[in-house]
Amino acid sequence: MTGKPGFFRSILILMNVGVIVAFLITCFLPFINTAKYWFFAFPGLVFPLILFALVSFIVLWAILKSRWWWISLIALLLGFQQIAAVFAFNISKEFSDTKNPHTLRVMQWNVSNFDEDNNTGEEGTGYRLRILELIKNQNADVLCIEEFFESYDTKYFKPNISALVNMGFQYYYFIPTVSHENDFKSGIAIFSKYPVIKSGNYSFTKSKISEHLIYTDIKVKDKIFRIFATHLQSVRFDASDYQSLSRIKQAEKPDLNGSKTIVSKLKRGYELRYKQAELVSEKIKESPYPSIICGDFNDVPNSSAYFKIKGNLQDAFLKEGWGIGRTFLFISPTLRIDYILADKIFKVNQFQIIHVPYSDHYPLITDLQY
Repeated sequence: MTGKPGFFRSILILMNVGVIVAFLITCFLPFINTAKYWFFAFPGLVFPLILFALVSFIVLWAILKSRWWWISLIALLLGFQQIAAVFAFNISKEFSDTKNPHTLRVMQWNVSNFDEDNNTGEEGTGYRLRILELIKNQNADVLCIEEFFESYDTKYFKPNISALVNMGFQYYYFIPTVSHENDFKSGIAIFSKYPVIKSGNYSFTKSKISEHLIYTDIKVKDKIFRIFATHLQSVRFDASDYQSLSRIKQAEKPDLNGSKTIVSKLKRGYELRYKQAELVSEKIKESPYPSIICGDFNDVPNSSAYFKIKGNLQDAFLKEGWGIGRTFLFISPTLRIDYILADKIFKVNQFQIIHVPYSDHYPLITDLQY
């Protein structure tokens, strides 16, 4: 019996070392080329859980009066940059409809093709109309949309560009990446209530399933700002992949083929996103005007892709948001993969994530005072 306490202590130490190693890997992610060393990115997907485990060990070792508490604490302090990128420590407050003077209200949303996959044939889907109504109610000045859907067959699908123009978004730039004959096109778009004096796009790949990096230069009174919108490579999980993930989370017998497919898709996603993030970072640095970038990065805020794009920009969520800031409805409550990043000349007055089930992503909205 006397050997059991020592055995359990050894098990705890091994577990603690494993948690510390996983935590420190996430600390170095901003400096790792995940296009080449993609497997290092995996711990970042569950960083909040790793952090919780590390804090739990600190408390446990402190209670047991073991020197391991300060070893874990040192690891925690080394990860301050990652903690600060994942968690917003602001006081939660209600978003005000009132805009201050000299303020640009920016909205970002991956609308998942306005849910047209579930089209009923009567004014589109109920979600399509709700998406448009929600956008209208936000009174945004700039709207960035990924997986934007525009119909040309008005007998079944309804056009969305004209609907947004009627809301006051008179200026827009839409780059389709998927086309279906003369029925519809899908892609990425920027809508603005202010004049667009220039626009452009940069293609990530020739693949038809990948959206681009686009920009518009908008003139706000006597100032010009460059608005970027992008949609980095998705892992493109299908129904069978989500079923495999569900079995893993419920500790059921894993489907080896399904698990291999998931890992393969994650690997490809990390490889492509890293290269795409390099291009985005380069174009932001080349901008002659103060920049704002909105987008679905398909990666968490402790990823190398996020840090590469963010550079010296400020994250609106970290400035005025609260908590983890989940923006994706599925897989895990820890996934913040949609962002609004802005030049530091702006003051972030307020920020909100709107929790509605109309897409697989939540919309983001912020007020940027210039």
